[in-house]
Amino acid sequence: MASGLRKGLTSYGDAGFSLFFRTAFIKAMGYSDDALDRPIIGITNTFSDFNPCHGNVPDLIEGIKRGVMLAGGLPMAFPTISIHEGFAHPTSMFLRNLMAMDTEEMIRAQPMDAVVLVGGCDKTLPAQLMAAASADIPAIVVPTGPMLVGHHRGQVLGACTDCRRLWAQYRAGTIDAAEIAEVSGRLAPTKGTCMVMGTASTVASMVEALGLCLPGGGTCPAVHAERVRIAEASGTAAVRLAAEGLRMRDILTPAALRNAWTVLQAIGGSTNALVHFTAVAGRLGIPVDLEAFDAIGREVPVLVDLKPSGEHYMEHLHHAGGISRLLRELAPLLDTTCRTVGGGTIADIIAGAEEVPGQDVIRPRDRPIMTGGGLAVLHGNLAPGSALIKRSAATPALLRHEGRAVVFESVGDMVERIDDEQVGIRADDVIVMRNAGPKGAPGMPEAGYIPIPRYLARAGVKDMVRLSDARMSGTAFGTIVLHLMPESAVGGPLGLVRTGDRIRLDAEARTLDLLVEEAELAARRAAWVPPARPPGGDRGYLKLYLDEVLQADQGCDFAFCLPPRQQPA
Repeated sequence: MASGLRKGLTSYGDAGFSLFFRTAFIKAMGYSDDALDRPIIGITNTFSDFNPCHGNVPDLIEGIKRGVMLAGGLPMAFPTISIHEGFAHPTSMFLRNLMAMDTEEMIRAQPMDAVVLVGGCDKTLPAQLMAAASADIPAIVVPTGPMLVGHHRGQVLGACTDCRRLWAQYRAGTIDAAEIAEVSGRLAPTKGTCMVMGTASTVASMVEALGLCLPGGGTCPAVHAERVRIAEASGTAAVRLAAEGLRMRDILTPAALRNAWTVLQAIGGSTNALVHFTAVAGRLGIPVDLEAFDAIGREVPVLVDLKPSGEHYMEHLHHAGGISRLLRELAPLLDTTCRTVGGGTIADIIAGAEEVPGQDVIRPRDRPIMTGGGLAVLHGNLAPGSALIKRSAATPALLRHEGRAVVFESVGDMVERIDDEQVGIRADDVIVMRNAGPKGAPGMPEAGYIPIPRYLARAGVKDMVRLSDARMSGTAFGTIVLHLMPESAVGGPLGLVRTGDRIRLDAEARTLDLLVEEAELAARRAAWVPPARPPGGDRGYLKLYLDEVLQADQGCDFAFCLPPRQQPA
């Protein structure tokens, strides 16, 4: 099989000329024949002025290149789409599949024997993993890493759990405009991803648990020298992976995925991770059983004391021994024979885990943060497909609750009316927002973290039951039910709820029900009219997205990107 510069020649009808043409032009970059005769390691360059989470990517690329050359390979960095959570309109999730397609096709189109995936912000690593799974070449991940904590008036701050906490205080009137402006300069003091167990940290932690990055890669702070050393070692490992031909499907097996689900529950991780890794698994033809996922949650306690489910931050997890130390605590619940890109198995990672005397970030299994599932899958007549709740970040007293529904038709409707006292929302109501799913929004935005109405926040209300077919940030907290399926825009029962209906949530029983007679629901269903397509939905990427995006239980991937046997009829 062809390798190096001879791999994937451009079609000119003459293979010899194609190689000659390619060689002549790459020599314009100053490469020697010796350099061009080595295995080529591609490196995704996701640096962007619009992506502060990736501000350290140039340093990481230099480290990776050094490692590749030390191992006798030729490093070749190439640009791809880069998505930042706060700079993508209408939502980063809308663009995740586009980034996955871009990355996959650039891996396929350009000659490389292995690829190093450099990403960090929420949707970038999932997009890269989806791409590498489909492109089916050896791959290793170098996460950009979390930023360091900030400080404000004696408080330790972490983006973006404390962003939300302090913004809620601002909405409630307990801090003023001058202080919130001051806070904005202190929440994100360095390059890197959010330093709480949000989506970026969750995905990076699961990547390490899967064995797709080197030990420490999921937790080491972005600005530490150790992060660059990990990058160098990853470049060296990529050359070995290319020689061995070890592909991502050889690492990401059903057993490895179950290990990752176990870690997701133990870290009290982001709800988004379920959607993202369902998409990654789908690219490899691995189905995700939501009931089995929920069963893992019932078995695996939350052990990592990090915001938003606990008190600490990512740098503290790293200094406590990181994911390797957590894997040791979880060892009886794991398949430790799973292979890793480091050349050994999960058992080898566990054997090398650091024991840090006196650390209190990673709890022992007999002294957990909580039991019963950090993430729980719900069912009922309001979520016949499923819904998801992050129990570890919810108010315990609200996990079993019945209340009156107050319905918002869309994200825009919610934004416009949530603070209107004439709407009459009470503290024991259930706030419902619909048409915020994959097709309805479009893009399934992180709008599920519906704010507490300003007048209730000023009265001291800190949490309410809120539900939608949207997602929420992994940094968010509260008693929030998400990912209701099917979404309302395609006829899901969320579209039938009316203000004044009663809704019952029982997270312990895993149920979510609309307390309305079936005959009445049938009448409403017969009268239901699907929402119109958004402006621009008849062309371009938006049309492709609306035509092809699947529901959350299939990872919100595009139908045509799945292996043929997995594609919906």
